[in-house]
Amino acid sequence: MPIDILMPALSPTMEKGNLAKWLKKEGDKVAPGDVIAEIETDKATMEVEAIDEGVLAKILVPEGTQDVPVNQLIAVLATEGEDAKAIAAGGAAPKVEAPKAETPKAEAPKAAEPAAAPAPVAAAPAAPAPAASGERVFASPLARRLAKEKGVDLASVKGSGPRGRIVAADVATATPGAAKPATSSAPAPSAAAPAAAPVAPAAPSNAAILEQAKAYYEPGTYEEIPLDGMRRVIAQRMTEARQAVPTFYLTVDCDMDALLKLREELNKAAPEKDGKPSYKLSVNDFVIKAYALAFQQVPDANMVWGGDRYLKLKHSDIGVAVAIDGGKGLLTPIIRKAETKTLSAISNETRDLAGRARNKKLAPNEYQGGSSAISNLGMFGMKNFTAIINPPHATILAVGASEQRAVVKKGELAVATVMTVTISCDHRVMDGAMGAQLLSAFKAIIEKPMSMLV
Repeated sequence: MPIDILMPALSPTMEKGNLAKWLKKEGDKVAPGDVIAEIETDKATMEVEAIDEGVLAKILVPEGTQDVPVNQLIAVLATEGEDAKAIAAGGAAPKVEAPKAETPKAEAPKAAEPAAAPAPVAAAPAAPAPAASGERVFASPLARRLAKEKGVDLASVKGSGPRGRIVAADVATATPGAAKPATSSAPAPSAAAPAAAPVAPAAPSNAAILEQAKAYYEPGTYEEIPLDGMRRVIAQRMTEARQAVPTFYLTVDCDMDALLKLREELNKAAPEKDGKPSYKLSVNDFVIKAYALAFQQVPDANMVWGGDRYLKLKHSDIGVAVAIDGGKGLLTPIIRKAETKTLSAISNETRDLAGRARNKKLAPNEYQGGSSAISNLGMFGMKNFTAIINPPHATILAVGASEQRAVVKKGELAVATVMTVTISCDHRVMDGAMGAQLLSAFKAIIEKPMSMLV
């Protein structure tokens, strides 16, 4: 019996992916473990391995196809003794066309007929709008269409576009049926208006948002760049996080002089391998280790949000934000059990993960989950900033640049190398005191870096 090859779910949240490349062609023999295709998700390019033996009889989804839903049939495998050509000729058609034969389509006209009757009533108020006041109403084409569909009198809408122009977003928030005193059959429309009012505050569509944005700029002065999969997911998740997570922020300055001195000594002492140092420690490596140890010292802070409960984690799995070249987004590969690893191991692992993250070659288990994350913009000269929590995490640490500043030590003015860090905390998981304990533990470890070596 032929074996169906379905679009795999490469992560728990994956709903669709791009079939980037077929590595086997029709008629090729396939053995378990053979890589047959490459799938692009929003964050990585993954290889798909065969789990059965046979001949690739038919490819149903060509390479380069985007947004293929999970579990959609993409190919058929002929098993031993089966005629691959016969399967390719007749076995795939029913499965590809099956989704088109849906019964709900027969019911569509029934649902459309009642909606068609009130349409002229809703559209009627929009027509006399310009004549009501004798003045021309300035509105975008999309705004006029939406007004006609919703039964909104454009003469009653205040425009937010340039020179008072009405844009789609203005219509989206307007009350249907507004300003219709001239209609002779007033009782019926006025009774319908309150019923439609709750729908009005709905968020504007992407088309309406785009129309409003474009209204502020002259044609030809900008370029439209569609969101790729990663940017779309980042926009969605960060918007949800900002709206749903009650966040508070704590900031502290860390004296980095002792750490920088230790880092220099350790890098000089690094043994050579193949003519090169076996490791090269960065400040970020120390930050990862210190953050991991801080969670072990304040274990009640090592929790993530679970809806109606917390998940208290045993190990400190620390994510490190890595920017993708060209401003295409970022990934957060995770250093697992960072509290148990040496600084040199953390350094080498971070370098490897960051390199593969930039090429979108990480496996899902290498960037999903974790205790918390670190976002370091110090290399760009940023003194301090705040970062957005990435659920289910309850914290994220924003790390600024190490710079020389005037400080007071033992009552005297001195110069010290100082690094400002800010932790964002989910108030559903921890209160201010616990967040302060975690950040204080981090500061103490950073300022006494020898404790990271024992």
